[in-house]
Amino acid sequence: MPQGEAKKTKSESHEGSGGGDRYENYFVGKDRVPIDQYYAEQFKAGKCPPGLAKKGNGCQPPGQARKWRLHQPLPGDVIYHDLPPEVSIQLGVPPAGHKFVRVAQDILLVATGTGMVVDAMQDLGRTLGH
Repeated sequence: MPQGEAKKTKSESHEGSGGGDRYENYFVGKDRVPIDQYYAEQFKAGKCPPGLAKKGNGCQPPGQARKWRLHQPLPGDVIYHDLPPEVSIQLGVPPAGHKFVRVAQDILLVATGTGMVVDAMQDLGRTLGH
């Protein structure tokens, strides 16, 4: 690295190319594996996260379409939850001015000032063949 050039942080090296927020491609494949494992274990044990009441359907959200959209503010009627400590540790600290939330089976990176959904990790626990 040339002298005087700062090393890029994880979040800076995943900057997006559009949409206005440099963290729009924040989630990467390696982040997803331990998180999917955590949620898959919870689902298999019959433990549904808050907001996904167990109704004999494998912790599916109660019959509603995904209400949030990338690059749009999180609608006011969307219920979101803090992440469990095990998941927060895997993701690390969110970028400045952002927070992680879980909406149904998705983890979202949301801009705190605008509520804009910047990036998403969708369908938690589903990629492991739960």
